[in-house]
Amino acid sequence: QVQLAESGGGLVQPGGSLRLSCAASGIIFRSYDMSWYRQAPGKQRELVAGLTSGFSTNYADSVKGRFTISRDNAKNTVYLQMNSLKPEDTAVYYCRAKMTVRNYWGQGTQVTVSS
Repeated sequence: QVQLAESGGGLVQPGGSLRLSCAASGIIFRSYDMSWYRQAPGKQRELVAGLTSGFSTNYADSVKGRFTISRDNAKNTVYLQMNSLKPEDTAVYYCRAKMTVRNYWGQGTQVTVSS
């Protein structure tokens, strides 16, 4: 059974930092492209950052220079380091694992940026 378990969300003040983690099980983690998406209330889910199995990265323009995606294949975990957080970063953040037609999502973790 495939599971993607996100953690690390919470309430943070503007300008603060959080690190999200997504622990995967039931897949050959190193073979999967991993990514983080987010969905704010009333908005569509959007790609935040992606990291391929070959360690290529891509970021949404809105988070470039503030967020960093990384992975530890030994721990089957992908991370999202979020710095200089803004209120508009408030959303539920989802982890995604994709390899060809196989596509899995986590349950999400809430990030709220507010003073």
